Amino acid sequence: MSYDNDNIFAKILRGEAPAFKVYEDAQTLAFMDLMPQVPGHTLVIPKYPAQDLFDVDAAILGDTIQVVQRVGAAVKQAFEAPGIMIAQLSGAAAGQTVFHIHFHILPRFEGLEFKLHARQVEAADVLAAHAERIRSCLA
Repeated sequence: MSYDNDNIFAKILRGEAPAFKVYEDAQTLAFMDLMPQVPGHTLVIPKYPAQDLFDVDAAILGDTIQVVQRVGAAVKQAFEAPGIMIAQLSGAAAGQTVFHIHFHILPRFEGLEFKLHARQVEAADVLAAHAERIRSCLA
């Protein structure tokens, strides 16, 4: 399967679809998941067009994981979470639904039920507030 330039993340990168941005640099973008599993659910993507973990250049992957670490620390602080879960699903069999490599950052708490994918879109004002909380912890 070849990279689909019309996937939602490619559209976000081109400014054709909205996103509640948390962090952006020359190589990566972090933004709120529109259907969060938990409050604070953030996605980090490289700007490089790659389908999955096996389709991305190692140097770009290295840059991306550094942003995952930085944004993950901000999510943990912003939501006062005792733990953070990082997930990267490669391939449909693994549950990947958007075929642009991405990392999920989820604040985790004891006893919180885990869901692979949420089904409900969160309200825009809630996502904007969560993005601002995380951005304030990146400063």
